[in-house]
Amino acid sequence: MTDTTIPATSPVAPDRVPMTAWRRVRAILGGSAGNLVEWYDWFAYAAFSIYFAKIFFPKGDQTAQLMQTAAIFAVGFGARPVGAWLMGLYADRKGRKAALTLAVGLMCAGSLIIALCPGHATIGDAAPVILLLARLLQGLSVGGEYGASATYMSEMAGKKRRGFWSSFQYVTLIMGQLVAALVLVILQNTLDKSDLAAWGWRVPFFIGAALAVVVFWIRTGIEESVSHRNVAQHDPISSRQVASVTTLLLLTVAAMVVGFTAWSFAGAAQGVSVVLLIMTYVALAAPLVSRHPKQTLAIIGLSAAGSLAFYAYTTYMLKFLTNTTGFDKATAGAVNLATLFGFMLLQPLFGWLSDRLGRKTMLVFAFGVGALIAWPVFTLTAKAASPLIAFALIMTALVVQSGYTSISAVVKAELFPTHVRALGVALPYALGNAAFGGTAEYVALWFKREGMESGFYLYVSAIMAVGLVVALLLRDTGKHSLILED
Repeated sequence: MTDTTIPATSPVAPDRVPMTAWRRVRAILGGSAGNLVEWYDWFAYAAFSIYFAKIFFPKGDQTAQLMQTAAIFAVGFGARPVGAWLMGLYADRKGRKAALTLAVGLMCAGSLIIALCPGHATIGDAAPVILLLARLLQGLSVGGEYGASATYMSEMAGKKRRGFWSSFQYVTLIMGQLVAALVLVILQNTLDKSDLAAWGWRVPFFIGAALAVVVFWIRTGIEESVSHRNVAQHDPISSRQVASVTTLLLLTVAAMVVGFTAWSFAGAAQGVSVVLLIMTYVALAAPLVSRHPKQTLAIIGLSAAGSLAFYAYTTYMLKFLTNTTGFDKATAGAVNLATLFGFMLLQPLFGWLSDRLGRKTMLVFAFGVGALIAWPVFTLTAKAASPLIAFALIMTALVVQSGYTSISAVVKAELFPTHVRALGVALPYALGNAAFGGTAEYVALWFKREGMESGFYLYVSAIMAVGLVVALLLRDTGKHSLILED
């Protein structure tokens, strides 16, 4: 088979309309608003799964039902690199605006399908299959959203305040988690458990679909970035790669369907699907690694360390506070919400600092100090005598991690040339995120089950040290940016 390349387009004249403050704010709003919806829906599934697990998986006890819904949650993580590849290619060829609009459209569809899907009692094994397909759509959407929005916001931000404006990607990402948590609290306090289990769990997914429609409308009105309008070349797409990825994906989905419907073959089928998914990742990443090895590996390393720390100190910390520290669920939830809110407010500050102190300085701070404090933060939090002490310890870790999260989008975008930027940002990030962020909770609970919980603290420190090595080897992307100047 031969490589097929989309015909190169001639460079167009640069945008002569000055980038006013309002145009920039509108672009940042359009680029970042989707993150709120994407992550709202992502965490709504995790938060409300305890209520709908029995609807889709009536067999077995509650633990077995929750494990099945958790497995489908993991499917969404698995789909992210595929979404990153598809949406990255689409954004680099058809435009950032087109990809951003498509991403939020997919999330809207996935949320609406979950909200409307009948239960197992009504349509049998078709119910978990539909749930699986909806989560695949959401995974594709989230995987594509990150690269498209990071690229668009970085290109529209302007050189002098690129770190500051790009930090709003994480502001809206965290805000999505907070909104999902708020909806959960409201529904828990207005509906009884029977109503939540019967129909109330569908409400957050209807809300997510409605929010997605609003963001879809906002994004149809945003302008394309100058960088993309001026692009004159594209990396070739191998027809062999497309064929192999398509075949592997079809086999993976088939194995997943068997795993969630044919109970006697569930274990073997799910194992096969994992192997096929890994093979798919290799097929996706190989061309990018061969053409842009340093940038690709750097982003995988940064994303592995940053994603692990993010999930360890946010989503997993909720369970850590109840299972290890001994707080009740309400107290743990309050601490978690408070730390997330503080974390959200820190992002613009650290983005602003990166514009003055340099991206590399912030990364070295985040991963260097992060590697040193992981053990003491977890150890002291486990023994925290009050919620206030736990809050202070977790916030200490999140202050340090803000050195990475606030500039994670812009650092990656500044590493790649325009014609491959969206793919270059999205795919390596998704791979690092899936491998280390997506498995953070599982690894932590495995260490706890084996009676050596402190092993997880060392694991976090070790991966953070890897991030530090990458940061030290990396040039300051703010000073050597490949983004077209405005």
